[in-house]
Amino acid sequence: MSVTTVTRSQVTATAPEPATRERTAPSVSSLQRRRWWALGVLCLSLLIIVVDTTIVNVAVPTLARVLHPAASGLVWIVDAYTLAFAAMLLPAGALGDRYGRRRALLAGLVIFGAGSAGAALTTTATSLIAMRAVMGVGAAFIMPATLSLLAAIFTDPAERAKAIGIWSAVSGLGVALGPTVGGWLLERYSWSSIFWVNIPVVVAAIASAVLLIPASRAAGRVRLDIPGAVLAALAFAAITYTLIQAPGSGWISGVTLGRAAVSAVLLAAFTGWELRSSHPMVDLALFRNRAFAAANVSVTVLFFGLSGITFVWTQILQFVMGYGTFAAGIRALPSAIVLMLVSPIGPRLAARFGVRTVVAAGLAVMAGGLALFTTAGAGSGYPHFVVAMVVMCAGLGLAMAPTTQAVMTALPSAMTGIGSAITNTTRNIGAVLGVAVVGSVASTLYTGSMSTARVPAGPLGTATRQSIGAAATIARHLPGGHDLLAAASTAFVHGADAGAWIAAAVALAAIPVAVTRLPRRAGS
Repeated sequence: MSVTTVTRSQVTATAPEPATRERTAPSVSSLQRRRWWALGVLCLSLLIIVVDTTIVNVAVPTLARVLHPAASGLVWIVDAYTLAFAAMLLPAGALGDRYGRRRALLAGLVIFGAGSAGAALTTTATSLIAMRAVMGVGAAFIMPATLSLLAAIFTDPAERAKAIGIWSAVSGLGVALGPTVGGWLLERYSWSSIFWVNIPVVVAAIASAVLLIPASRAAGRVRLDIPGAVLAALAFAAITYTLIQAPGSGWISGVTLGRAAVSAVLLAAFTGWELRSSHPMVDLALFRNRAFAAANVSVTVLFFGLSGITFVWTQILQFVMGYGTFAAGIRALPSAIVLMLVSPIGPRLAARFGVRTVVAAGLAVMAGGLALFTTAGAGSGYPHFVVAMVVMCAGLGLAMAPTTQAVMTALPSAMTGIGSAITNTTRNIGAVLGVAVVGSVASTLYTGSMSTARVPAGPLGTATRQSIGAAATIARHLPGGHDLLAAASTAFVHGADAGAWIAAAVALAAIPVAVTRLPRRAGS
């Protein structure tokens, strides 16, 4: 295999890992015959970690009853996974480029499986939080490895575009599948089932990866950028922690501003080190590439909208409309199915009409769906909401694969691991920011509206004013609770509408970036 001459930032061309250490890896020729099966393994590995970003949410009431965590502990059972995931993405991507993307995938699956087993066996909230963090570390190795291996396996541009469309569809589908799968399991089995279900999937993915996935890494060996890896982990952990905690602490409170300042200092330290290092983990010159930078902005915006609206939509289904966890998950599936069907179409349209045109159109359609969401009231009913979600996800599906394709074609082959890690980091930050901003706006307006509503006296009234979930539970156990639930539903949907307006405005603001910065054609 020839070795391409590149700059120090590119390191070298992608090369297979040493055969003496990878005797079980298939040859390139045999892989070409089985490349679509290999894509299935990569998508299965991706699906399980994306599902886990939302599957625990539906188990929160059950975990509260069984483990008796403090309020903050309950939050961190959900958020420890996201925090560890975001913090470790860049170091994990760099390690995959150096030591092998296939090895990174297998290591991530082992870590994720071990964390899942530990979470299922735990008996305390503290240990569950720790195991969720372990699962997040495993996920950080898996996600960039799946995308960089996809790029190595599919060398034909047309086939790669199709494969990225399928990868993108699975990525979006997992977000919606989490509540559905979690609700089904919780209605039939104990809470530990939402973690045990990962084990057979992990075992199947590991066995299939050994048989089907080729060894791949950057051909040259450079020194590890250990200070850069540590600073990256600290900086993105701090950013994610600040965003997660901001709604509860107050966006302009001294605590939040202090956390934001620490995050900024750590990010500046990471940037300064990378600029001075002779062997940087991340070549910041990548961001001078207009296509790479614009595609990452688009990915951030897409997942800002998806995660933010999904957060309030699931609460509307459960607390406003009164569906159980599984029933709510089933009713969220139409938008996920549309996302799955439209995502593979995006690359084909981009090949015909251009990347920037399709991404801009996708953002506009997404904004239209969000705008339709804002016209809903508490009495609008399921059809209105689901149509809005379907339109939004159709736009997301159109734009997601072309933006991912633009990122991968802008990267040198030796940097697909760290490059995909950068994209997934911006995606995670967009998702966390979406939940934080949309959730915070919805919660603030809900609390303000309920401050003038007639609620029970004492602690029940306080809980009712703070949470739509608490209001729905309390209303169902009070005589004449229908009026209380109606007031709470109206207040929450009003807040969710305002959050949807913000997400729509963000999507519209990203259109000029897509039109002026993305390439007309992938790779141009």
